[in-house]
Amino acid sequence: MRPILISNARIVNEGNIQEGSVWIRDGKIAAVYGSGDTIPPMAREESEVIDATGQLLLPGVIDEHVHFREPGLTHKADIASESRAAVAGGVTSFMEMPNTRPPAVSHRELEHKFDLAREHAYANYSFYLGATNDNREEVRSTDPTRVCGVKLFMGASTGNMLVDDQQALEQVFAESPVLITTHCEDEATVRANTRHYQEQYGDDIPMHYHPSIRSEEACYLSSARAVEMAQKHGSRLHILHLSTARELDLFEPRRFEPGKRITAEACVHHLWFDQDDYPRLGTRIKWNPAIKSAHDRQQLREAIRDHRIDAIATDHAPHLPEEKDNPYMKAPSGGPMIQHSLPAMLDLYHQGIFSLELLVEKMCHTPAELFRVSKRGYIRPGYWADLVLVDPQKEQRVDPDHIYYKCGWSPMEGHTFRSTITHTLVNGTIAYQNGTFTDTKHAQRLLFDR
Repeated sequence: MRPILISNARIVNEGNIQEGSVWIRDGKIAAVYGSGDTIPPMAREESEVIDATGQLLLPGVIDEHVHFREPGLTHKADIASESRAAVAGGVTSFMEMPNTRPPAVSHRELEHKFDLAREHAYANYSFYLGATNDNREEVRSTDPTRVCGVKLFMGASTGNMLVDDQQALEQVFAESPVLITTHCEDEATVRANTRHYQEQYGDDIPMHYHPSIRSEEACYLSSARAVEMAQKHGSRLHILHLSTARELDLFEPRRFEPGKRITAEACVHHLWFDQDDYPRLGTRIKWNPAIKSAHDRQQLREAIRDHRIDAIATDHAPHLPEEKDNPYMKAPSGGPMIQHSLPAMLDLYHQGIFSLELLVEKMCHTPAELFRVSKRGYIRPGYWADLVLVDPQKEQRVDPDHIYYKCGWSPMEGHTFRSTITHTLVNGTIAYQNGTFTDTKHAQRLLFDR
């Protein structure tokens, strides 16, 4: 593996932006040089040099919430296709959810997914164990150093892994040796709302009623219950894909540190779209929880800034166009996002909504800290060289020829981003460069300092 020297970049890391260079050897960051530092001659002579003048150098994005559909649903996505799209979008590590076929609710099924990733993944990987009403021993025996977390569906979604037995819920919160992530929507409320609109419209419910079915009340009731149970048992809880302003009252406005036991995630689609986009995009932006009002979106953005929300992820969840293009009740929820998450958030930077430093904190640093990922998420000597180069002034239009998802479409199609990702390095090797991919994969299983 030849060393790499990335020179003359604007390095965005740990709350600062500075001109500098990064030297990479044996897959790791060997040194970080400021603009006034002398780079040893051997660093230039031995290395492949990438001149990054005018470009941003960021830590690789850690997306802690994806659905890559393998095994069992590979007609719409698989680990190879979606991790390939990930590195094209600057994502160097992913954590994948258990609602595949069969679901990853045992360590045997979980290790099968690790075996698949070892062969096919372009980006570093981990997988959640799914909690069920009756897999208590599987949850209790999870290795905290080798598995990212336990996923608990407190509302039914794609895959229908709903945990609705109170005793089983109590056991997960009391006994999980790893972080618990939750999908929070109150099932009784969602079912009652669905019946109400089905009585009026049958299966062809107008899409703009989706946030009324997957309502603010449904989200708040379930999130509040999860927080209450975590407080009761002293659990380490991370609530996924917040979508409402009301839920934000459940969280503390302070940066993540190890003593912060209850944390939250926002997803790119809830920060980008609002309910006024339903007439244009219809079921293409049908997610659970639903995209809601412009006010909710604005408050989610504010919660990123004041640290009530700790991390930004995607909930990347592909479906084929013919699956999505169905009447409301038959169209599955979820959509592809991982290739375009960082460009989308960089557009919000260009609009003055988020700073670069904050985006790197919420997409790189804090996910590493939340999950205690070993030696990733920062540009530091001794850390794995998971890095992204961005040209902040080169526009890039989302068109079908350059969409790498297996499903072949994106809700961002037709949008022109103001920034372009030029290089993505995974473990010190170039995985993606200016529209081309390296066939040799160097991804690794994520490990955790717990």
